[in-house]
Amino acid sequence: MYIKSLRLASDNAEINFIKDLKRTCYNGVYPFNIFTSKNLEKINFAPITILYGGNGSGKTTLLNILAKLSGVTRHSVFNSSAFFEDYTDMCYLDADKIPLGSQILTSDDVTDYLLNMRNLNEGIDTQREKLFSEYLNKKYSTNQLKSMADYDEWKEALDAKKKTQSQFVRERLMKNVDMQSNGETAMKYYVEHITENALYLIDEPENSLSAERQLELSEFIFTSARFFGCQFVLATHSPFFLAMKGAKIYNLNSYPVKECRWTELENVRTYYDFFKEHEDEF
Repeated sequence: MYIKSLRLASDNAEINFIKDLKRTCYNGVYPFNIFTSKNLEKINFAPITILYGGNGSGKTTLLNILAKLSGVTRHSVFNSSAFFEDYTDMCYLDADKIPLGSQILTSDDVTDYLLNMRNLNEGIDTQREKLFSEYLNKKYSTNQLKSMADYDEWKEALDAKKKTQSQFVRERLMKNVDMQSNGETAMKYYVEHITENALYLIDEPENSLSAERQLELSEFIFTSARFFGCQFVLATHSPFFLAMKGAKIYNLNSYPVKECRWTELENVRTYYDFFKEHEDEF
């Protein structure tokens, strides 16, 4: 337990800030007015805490507030506002020392990772085609060694004559870094970034993951929290993460915001009703 509770800006603090605001060139004062309208004042954390809610419910905003106050490592920029730091200055995070290696992991981070892998592989494939062509040119080259200046070229040609095309290319080119699907690569991203004894804030981990991979990642998170000194705060509406044993769930769709059992949540009930309706087809 690295973070114990988060107290958000009070009604009076928000009202006084907005009342004293003289600047009129802004269309809004995000993230002010989001959580007071939900009567949310404080969140108490568990080893695994889940923020549940639809788009615009504030779950990602809460993760960004936590990331700011805890100082965890961030891998990509986020949509902030001119008033974000004004708001976080009014919040209070009750926490012990946050370990080095603590991070916020977002769906944007995973997407960037997938794109980087894809671009790297495309670059490798392009280079492979060049090496295929180079192999053929060298294998059938009739150039003779005339001076030391020709030595490197002559040595490459000799090497090509002694080896098959695949051997020649393989020795000069790394294999494609990743031959997996997007889901497998996304899973690899989380496994590589989540280590022992750290705090992790994770935004919508279900993105890019199949149901099977979501179950696999939820088990990995549960095990990391139970046995390896990790604490997690997730923003999600996936039943595969919501069902994690012992997770404390805050329903940001409710007024006032309250703790809920995962089976009470609207999204989960929709899945349940759908499968019950088609039960005789299984």
